[in-house]
Amino acid sequence: MENNFKYIYGPVPSWRLGSSLGIDLLSQEEKICNFDCLYCQLGPNSKYTLERKIYVPVEKVIEELGQLPEVNIDYITFSGRGEPALAANLGEAIRAVKLIRKEPIAVLTNSSLMGAGEVRKELLLADFVVAKLDAFSLESLREINRPDKDIEFSGIVEGIKEFRKIYNNKLALQIMFIDKNKADIDKFIHLVNYIGPDEVQVNTPLRPCNVKPLAREEILKIKDCFVSACNAINAVSVYDERAFQDITSISDSDTLKRRGKVK
Repeated sequence: MENNFKYIYGPVPSWRLGSSLGIDLLSQEEKICNFDCLYCQLGPNSKYTLERKIYVPVEKVIEELGQLPEVNIDYITFSGRGEPALAANLGEAIRAVKLIRKEPIAVLTNSSLMGAGEVRKELLLADFVVAKLDAFSLESLREINRPDKDIEFSGIVEGIKEFRKIYNNKLALQIMFIDKNKADIDKFIHLVNYIGPDEVQVNTPLRPCNVKPLAREEILKIKDCFVSACNAINAVSVYDERAFQDITSISDSDTLKRRGKVK
């Protein structure tokens, strides 16, 4: 069962979300982001931007959701080819989807724009926000995430912290561990305890990219460190054993590849 949907894709099996139907408010072809992460499965970023604007009209997304066949979905997830908060209609889209779908809404963000009050206000509408935090300093941010020159590490951390203060739903910090940051677990533990998320997601790049993933044993050891040092905060890892129900995708293979969802 494949359809040529342009703005919704999946569902895909997600180790964080179960059966996840994606919504891409950015673009069908090019990546639109303010990071150029070493491990990005979408390839290099040739066009940095910090401008929030409308790339995909909400009406187009709602039209495609109206054509969605009966499939098993645990979360409807705003992600796609770049940073979803760069879509100026993110909040409008979340509201519109909630009017016609019963599934909870997740947003996967690189956290770069969470220092802006308007972005935090829109993210409040989601049921689950997964905020990326791969770095522990400005230097490591520039080395691992390679952000737009105007993005500051302190702004990211304080933006997530401010969001945590006002957000009553589930907030997770996703940390992508690679060789360049795996020795700095104590610094990440400090940040996690400072921000106080509900969950820490210990990740490593398993999809095709130019960065070698850490071994299962290393990731599970890092996860155990968070469990021991971060009171009352759940920790999960990309290597955890989990059972997936049969997931039938409505997207063709090319669409999934363009969004980095196929190994």
